[in-house]
Amino acid sequence: MQVSFEERAEKEFLKLSKSIQIQILKYLKKVEALENPKDMGKPLRGNLKDYWRYRVGDYRLICKIREQELLVVVVALNHRSKVYK
Repeated sequence: MQVSFEERAEKEFLKLSKSIQIQILKYLKKVEALENPKDMGKPLRGNLKDYWRYRVGDYRLICKIREQELLVVVVALNHRSKVYK
């Protein structure tokens, strides 16, 4: 499985402190190593039912899993108090 960032998520990622960036990258390496990325994280509901959520400390990564392409796309990431807005 491969992980990529949409432009918006990449901009948010670059605004974070280096220590948070390192935590997120380590977590994403674990996701990449999985045969099924749905073994970690949780599915979202309602309007976001096609997306998956990964928790890294107080930060949330909102992802779209493209199983046909073996790709996890990070579409948004932010502090848990802001990411769903």
